[in-house]
Amino acid sequence: MGSVEEILDLQLPSSKEEIARMQSTQKKVALAQAKKAKFYQGKLDHIDPDNLDDPEEWAKIPIIDKETLRELGVENFRELFCIAEQKDIAEYWRSGGATGVPLYYPRTYTDMYYTYIQLCRCWTVAGLNEDDVCHQSFPYGVHPAGQLWSRTANQVGIGVLWAGSGANTPSRVQLELIDDLQPTIWMGMPSYGLHLANLAEEMDIDLAGGNVRKVIVGAEALSAAKREKLERSWGAEVNDFFGMTEIGILGADSKVHEGFHIWTDQALFEVVDENTGLPVPEGEEGLMVITPLFCNTSTPFLRWSSGDIVRISNETSLEGPFSIFPVMKHANRTVGFAKIRGININHSEFEDFMFRVPDINDFKVEFTATDGLDDLVVSIEVDRKSDADKAAETLAEKIRDVFEVRPVIEILETGTLAKEFEASVKAPRFVDKRN
Repeated sequence: MGSVEEILDLQLPSSKEEIARMQSTQKKVALAQAKKAKFYQGKLDHIDPDNLDDPEEWAKIPIIDKETLRELGVENFRELFCIAEQKDIAEYWRSGGATGVPLYYPRTYTDMYYTYIQLCRCWTVAGLNEDDVCHQSFPYGVHPAGQLWSRTANQVGIGVLWAGSGANTPSRVQLELIDDLQPTIWMGMPSYGLHLANLAEEMDIDLAGGNVRKVIVGAEALSAAKREKLERSWGAEVNDFFGMTEIGILGADSKVHEGFHIWTDQALFEVVDENTGLPVPEGEEGLMVITPLFCNTSTPFLRWSSGDIVRISNETSLEGPFSIFPVMKHANRTVGFAKIRGININHSEFEDFMFRVPDINDFKVEFTATDGLDDLVVSIEVDRKSDADKAAETLAEKIRDVFEVRPVIEILETGTLAKEFEASVKAPRFVDKRN
């Protein structure tokens, strides 16, 4: 293991009371930072900075979301929303997502200092240690995830292989490396983990019998079905991370798998009523709104909403220093629906359904319009041990029974979707082609 000086101090609070004091102090700082941005000029003058601990006063601050940023326009974003001087900018982060024109968020050296603390906490709460070696498969490019996880691995004493996504290192080579070097951790997007598992089967590599004990995922929603399939395929425990480009990596799944333990000393998490913007009682579902308390020296987000519906509880069965942090669970999302022939298709529900079909290795959904009629086109890759035609026929019947829409099923060769997905920051599994 590296020397003590090389291991980053996680700066864990000693009590919930300390967290409350930090929040109270840093909310004033966050408000002051936001007032420096042209975007907020005139929007915060009615806020009393000495009364921010009053929920009603704090709720006067307008909630912003991705639609707010789209209205600004890419060409205006830096001028209106960014406050850092060029000399203070350490790097730029590309916004995530499978659709839309990306934004590039500047991050100052101060932002990066706290970012590393946040990520190192994630490594630690997931139960990783100096005996672990991580095969890292998040993409290396202008999106920051791959570089950030690889940089911080050593800061907690974990060895790392910088593989990147399939676009950086071909998937077959990645599997050969995993088989040869026998890492104890695999890290990447859930969809890519499933692709590697499917490809390993084709290559006669026994992932489930290998040395990987932990699969660490993030950047995409992890349904129960997807988690179960990853665990079966890799023969490993799955841990999930929570974060977003706008705010940071602010939570992680621990060994007790209750949800995300969230770093409430690093950001203010609110669960609010969508109509009033006021807090809902603890444990009830509501719109998640986040304000970074320290990573706000370049893009001073206040009350940012990604559209997630969550619930947060202070109850946890986790013991140790991380038990001080509350647990957040996703309920569903306010976005992620498509209507076809009068039927609403929930993306996450459909994905959950598909990953529980044992014959299907991978899939993609397209909503198309042909001769005035909308079609639900489901492209599938079938397990090589299964009869593809029979699997397609059975799947079509199940989709019709569960979602009340008759799909068009297309059978693809194994690896077709992986090549398409590897070129994207996130797998564009649902595509609406009707516009």
